[in-house]
Amino acid sequence: MQRIHFTAADVARTRLKITAGPLVESAFAYGLLGRGVSTPFARWRSQVGDRLRPVPGRLPGGPGTDGEAGLGALLRIIEQGAAGSELTRVWQAAVAPYWEHLLAFLEVECEARGRVLMGGGAELLLTTLHSRITWRPPVLEIHDAPDEDIHLDGRGLVLAPSVFLAHRAGRVTRRFDRSAPVVLAFAAPPDSYQATALWDKPDGSGQSLGALVGQTRAAALHVLRASCTTTQLADRLGISAAGASQHTAVLRRTGLITTRRVRNTVLHTLTPLGAALLKGMSGQPAAAAPHRAHAAPAAAPAGALQPAS
Repeated sequence: MQRIHFTAADVARTRLKITAGPLVESAFAYGLLGRGVSTPFARWRSQVGDRLRPVPGRLPGGPGTDGEAGLGALLRIIEQGAAGSELTRVWQAAVAPYWEHLLAFLEVECEARGRVLMGGGAELLLTTLHSRITWRPPVLEIHDAPDEDIHLDGRGLVLAPSVFLAHRAGRVTRRFDRSAPVVLAFAAPPDSYQATALWDKPDGSGQSLGALVGQTRAAALHVLRASCTTTQLADRLGISAAGASQHTAVLRRTGLITTRRVRNTVLHTLTPLGAALLKGMSGQPAAAAPHRAHAAPAAAPAGALQPAS
């Protein structure tokens, strides 16, 4: 059992984030490839099997390995910025084709949890995360996790729902940076009805836009069909705010978006040129490149996909 110890300040600093990031979801998806899956994931695994042959075998946590220890090792690799080409292959085949659908699903999940947070505070949110996650103030217990104690020490906790963490209640995905909050991904798998929309087989037509402006910026254009702030854009793409700011600067210089300040908020919106490009070149949303959340743009993981200039 994993035990996360809170102070009063940590409870006050508990918050939600749409996703723990593309690489983390890719790690969880990789863990599903070597095991039996429930009905909502059967169509996904069938499609992925057609694209990912052979399944990468040089990653911890995959088929024929100690799944729990391997997952922990893989998460540490991601956190340390050393994820390489094999995990990138998993991202490209198993997660990227569905990324915008996944983000929309996770956003709805976050909104629902956010209503719990607003209505009953952080303690009610912690109480209702998962049937195998128990809140015994001031300790959050994750029953199927490794036996260890994690002390937040005032850093706070970020809670991120995960689609592919389907066979575990929750996993801590970021904890070694003593200046940053601990991130806990908790299971939020789809039911059979929701999965119908998630696994619509992509036709690949969105790749032409990605080839022109870069995959991450192509995904940003899709997100900006509805105006949003830099922070909101970063959350939806699973990248850092600094990375989102860099991409919006490029899109603004090329005339594809406009940026205006509303009081203390910066708001980004598609221009008519950006909307026309999006409509004319992409029948399907392009998927963002797998950056580590909170990583600086110049320090992407070795071997990870890089956005085009």
